[in-house]
Amino acid sequence: MTTNEMVYMNLDDRPLLDAAKRLATEERCATAALLGALLEIDSRRLYLGEGCASMFAYCTQVLRLAEGAAYNRIEAARAAREYPLILDLFTQSAITLTAVRLLAPHLTAGNHADVLDSARHKSKREIEELVAALRPRPDAPAVVRKLPAPNTTTAALAESSAPHPSSSPVAAVAPSPSEAPPRGEPALVAPLSPERYRIQLTVSRDTHDKFRRAQALLRHAVPSGDAAEIFDRAISLLIESLERRRFAETSQPRVARAPNERSRHIPAAVRRAVWRRDGGRCGFVGSSGRCRESGFIEFHHVEPYAAGGAATAENIQLRCRAHNVYEAKLFFGDSVVREACNPWGDVLSRLVPGCVLLGTTD
Repeated sequence: MTTNEMVYMNLDDRPLLDAAKRLATEERCATAALLGALLEIDSRRLYLGEGCASMFAYCTQVLRLAEGAAYNRIEAARAAREYPLILDLFTQSAITLTAVRLLAPHLTAGNHADVLDSARHKSKREIEELVAALRPRPDAPAVVRKLPAPNTTTAALAESSAPHPSSSPVAAVAPSPSEAPPRGEPALVAPLSPERYRIQLTVSRDTHDKFRRAQALLRHAVPSGDAAEIFDRAISLLIESLERRRFAETSQPRVARAPNERSRHIPAAVRRAVWRRDGGRCGFVGSSGRCRESGFIEFHHVEPYAAGGAATAENIQLRCRAHNVYEAKLFFGDSVVREACNPWGDVLSRLVPGCVLLGTTD
């Protein structure tokens, strides 16, 4: 164990968090200084005297930077040479190296100040949308075709080529082998323009057959068989079904019943009200702001059920799974047990005081 590891291991929570912020700031300042140095080395072509044929070779072979890190820093340094504002924003933590790399080809003397200001504190996905607004691309044609059997050449092509920045918005897409994402890679979703996206994915024969069947059944409503229209309808129905099942979302709710104080069950009216109030995302608010997670969302008792908390809209909030467990441990301690939704949870909580099984409703 290194000395630094021992130092941080002995810190309390708040000093450790403060130390991490300070170290991140120092790292950004060091990276900004490195960008300035790389800018000058590139301008003077000093890498040649070091036995390297390019800046990339110098960064990877002499400075020992990872290839991705070298590429980002070289692109950012070259952009900063033309637009010094980049270094100021980076030092202020207002923009990332990835954002600079994505925006650099689209910056001009006339737009760079506004574009860089719009990119402040944006995620990579938001930067991609900003790029799409700067340079909109036409819609991709719908393509549904069978992929050839994988072989060594195809795998090598897929592995060596970066995913194409655009893709067809269809439910079953099979691009050319060189454009197909490698097996195991997530589907590609990339903006073409501010309001248009391209989605690329590979599906099984069974899914392809379902798509063709849906296409045939919808011919009366979608005569053209447009894959994007079918995809939109399918996703809309799926969302409607999931929200109705998990959060009782409906335009015609039944008359709400009085909650049973002896049950952990959360009434449909409460689930619906909480879902709408919290906007479908985690409601945990930490010292740095509210959690942004919208996946693995669960219902959380502010005052735990085991402590007498009622299943009311005032006492129920949405939590992501991580923060649900986090708050349970804060209340019950590290011995809290987390299991899948268990029908015996009510029985155990009554028989064994303090015993809580956390599922999707706490």
